[in-house]
Amino acid sequence: MARQFESLFSQPMSANGFNRPPELLHTRVDVVRDNDPDHDERAPAPRPITEGSSREKVEMVANRPTLESALSEADVIEPSSPRRYTLGNGDVLIAAITSCTNTSNPSVLLAAGLLAKKAVKAGLTVQPHIKTSLAPGSRIVTEYLTETGLLPYLEKLGFAVAGYGCTTCIGNAGDLAPEINEAITRNDLVCAAVLSGNRNFEARIHPNLKANFLASPPLVVAYAIAGTVLTDLMTQPVGKGKGGKDVYLGDIWPTSDEINKLLKYAMKGKAFRANYAKVKTEPGKLWERIDGVEGDVYTWPDSTYIAEPPFFDEFDMDYVAACAIGEGDETRNSCDPVLGARIMALFGDSITTDHISPAGSIKESSPAGQWLIANGVQRADFNSYGARRGNHEVMMRGTFANVRIKNLMIPPLEDGSREEGGLTIYQQPGELQGSKQFIYDAAMKYCAAGVPTVVFAGEEYGTGSSRDWAAKGTQLLGIKAVVAKSFERIHRSNLVGMGVLPLQFKAGESWESLGLKGDELIDIVPADDLAPMSDARLVITRADGSKKETRLTLRIDTPIEVDYFRNGGILPYVLRQLLA
Repeated sequence: MARQFESLFSQPMSANGFNRPPELLHTRVDVVRDNDPDHDERAPAPRPITEGSSREKVEMVANRPTLESALSEADVIEPSSPRRYTLGNGDVLIAAITSCTNTSNPSVLLAAGLLAKKAVKAGLTVQPHIKTSLAPGSRIVTEYLTETGLLPYLEKLGFAVAGYGCTTCIGNAGDLAPEINEAITRNDLVCAAVLSGNRNFEARIHPNLKANFLASPPLVVAYAIAGTVLTDLMTQPVGKGKGGKDVYLGDIWPTSDEINKLLKYAMKGKAFRANYAKVKTEPGKLWERIDGVEGDVYTWPDSTYIAEPPFFDEFDMDYVAACAIGEGDETRNSCDPVLGARIMALFGDSITTDHISPAGSIKESSPAGQWLIANGVQRADFNSYGARRGNHEVMMRGTFANVRIKNLMIPPLEDGSREEGGLTIYQQPGELQGSKQFIYDAAMKYCAAGVPTVVFAGEEYGTGSSRDWAAKGTQLLGIKAVVAKSFERIHRSNLVGMGVLPLQFKAGESWESLGLKGDELIDIVPADDLAPMSDARLVITRADGSKKETRLTLRIDTPIEVDYFRNGGILPYVLRQLLA
């Protein structure tokens, strides 16, 4: 990990590096915490909810934990950071044993506990400014860690149970201390998170942590102790223990025999059945406070979490009457061309579904953040995109809003680096032409003007977890087509399922080779026979009026996908099938 980080530190962004001067790798900066004893560090009490307030306000107050409830439910209180400490590149600031993937394997959870036990006995500690957490996927984990006597050692190192379910790898780690955020942004530090999840997309763990490493639970504990990913745990000490003695990973790493002796505590079928029975008998106070609606049809009460989606707003049973006549009807597979489209974005390689539709924290200045504020949501109650995926108003504003995404139609900065964030250059003639805007804001202006838009990208467009909102949000922004050098399999299918055309460059071509800058008009004309994998014409009209034409491959790959697309997507297709 250390060698990988050192290599990436000075690699250019085009090589997925951090583009920082190598001589700055070991720079450290002072961080000062305001420990004014006269300052009340208790969280301010929430403002009382007004009787008759809207549902979204009530539900967020009901779900916001108070300091009193937190103290009543936990015996371990995180220590305060020292008033003065230093931060540097590679410093671990979040270390999390998360619910997904590894907590289903008791051997690695027991290994983490055993490593913590040995570390504590050796005199090792975790620096208090490092945000540590243990979020098992089941209360059974807490039960067997308690029975084996390992949980107190994890707690001693800061790994107290924070909750159950998705936490750090869905962006729910919470914020860092203000002075840490300020030090990172002011000095452009590349700090790290180490977690035992399976998601480490850019900005997903925390918007200010650029280096996020996936590791097993015991290694998460080890790197929390080391405090930096620049430590080579195979050759260098994890830290200094009692008497200033160097302690190496081999000194605290548990053996297979030690783990196997404890596995019996985690393999009790009766305990699993009893624990899961509590889901029904003891659902919890928060769950019991949720008021549901009655009846056969959901009534869609006002909420900033769940809202009726607009995918069926213009639903019409006769929409595909012409293409339902029969296989031989020549209009069955016809497709309206995309004409006079503007370019929304020019992306490079490896644009993930998390770039397209982030799951992590919501930035206050973003379109989604501003919408939440306008709807009475305080910044502390924003939660995450992942938590608000039931509200299309939030999710469409979050589409292409990842703070690390780079739209290459925006000119590079003076040092050659690229501006990050969900921005575009608005191209419609008028006083706003050429202005830099949020992609959502520009998309709404294009939609209001009746102008379609397209996205161009490089290799592996849509890699990562197959999140449906990456396709849904694209459609809601009025983007009619995505043209890339290659697609991730599931995201390509999802685009078709939302009625967005996926098209692939022919070998040797790209938007760069075609000289696209972002100010062109685009026509995409599929063949009259919308056959799977058929050719489509791409016509580029440049700002000076000159034209260039080339061929693309239509990535509608199967006959059933043709039917999905002709119906406007899989949702209206299924509904028409049910109502027919």
